[in-house]
Amino acid sequence: MEELQLLKVGDPREVGMNPSRLGLIDKAVKEGIKQGTFPGAVVLIMKSGIIVKHRSYGLAMAVPTRRKMFPSTIFDLASLTKVVVTVPLALILVELGVWTLKDPIGRFISELKGEWARKITIWHLLTHTSGFPPWAALYSQGRGKEEILELICTNKWPLVSPVCGPGERVIYSDLGYILCGAAIEKATGSRLDSLAAELIFDPLGMRDTLFNPPKDLRDRIAATEDDPRRGGVLVGIVHDENAWAMGGVSGHAGLFSTALDLAIYAQMLLNHGHYGSKMVLSPNSVRLMTSLQTEGMNERRGLGWLIQGKSAVSAGDLLSDKAFGHTGFTGTSLWIDPEDELVIILLTNRVHPSRKHSVGDIQRLRALVNNLAAGAIEKKQQGKGS
Repeated sequence: MEELQLLKVGDPREVGMNPSRLGLIDKAVKEGIKQGTFPGAVVLIMKSGIIVKHRSYGLAMAVPTRRKMFPSTIFDLASLTKVVVTVPLALILVELGVWTLKDPIGRFISELKGEWARKITIWHLLTHTSGFPPWAALYSQGRGKEEILELICTNKWPLVSPVCGPGERVIYSDLGYILCGAAIEKATGSRLDSLAAELIFDPLGMRDTLFNPPKDLRDRIAATEDDPRRGGVLVGIVHDENAWAMGGVSGHAGLFSTALDLAIYAQMLLNHGHYGSKMVLSPNSVRLMTSLQTEGMNERRGLGWLIQGKSAVSAGDLLSDKAFGHTGFTGTSLWIDPEDELVIILLTNRVHPSRKHSVGDIQRLRALVNNLAAGAIEKKQQGKGS
């Protein structure tokens, strides 16, 4: 049996990719910096377990001091937390017999009352089909996980009330993932950050992936927004206000990581849940996670992941219909195409020093980078992907 692929650095031609075409990514990213879409970025392109491009651009911090971006810079991943932490942990609990995805959320979160506690399942939360609205400024009303959870569960704030029935349509919702993260903690009796380290990051050797990074790492962390309410430019403090109000650890946001660590995680998924001698997920869990769950609805979703299609604007045009990906508000993006064993990671600090940039610009840049990476493939690898 062939040994499961571990990451290596190599020449693009080894995996049938055109180096000159890959070089066009540099021009696209530098143009994004020139236009002011973001101060800096890190790009990592990997095919068949070979890292063919890993480069940094621009600044990790522009104000109050200037600090250069490096390939090893640590980023606030924002909503990538959903698919790197919450989704795999939810599936691990399925594998361990703790719950099924069809279990109602009220079984694990006793604070949630009424028909929604009975009707909304773990599956609804993971697929963004619970009917909960996308977001609410919970941080303005509460501090700490218990207060935030109470705001969601007791409908103290009308904005938190579901806007449609569960399973009717996809409504991308941070609130649903806050609930799912809370359910994981209540079902296991352990904190989300501790579980993620024990079951995902440590086995994979993702050494720079963590919640609430310590102060001694801050020289390596890309700055996000200048927020006077929280002491100025945020470095190593989670940008998402609701995650911050929950102590920096939540099912929807809070994770920090590097492009290299994300590449390890992506390769684990391409290896059907394994990385070297370690198994993080079963092949069946990976299949379920990355396959279409919302057939006939308004958006193509797996468990957490966005699946390539007309609604997947950031995916670009050239990835296969098997490709899946996710983005983060701070300017992060991860797309994986199993058909070509292709991983495209674009990490930027687009909210630094302010979030007042055009979302359209970053979405187009993500699509351009994905197209350039996929378009650099000149020939299929024999025996790969089988």
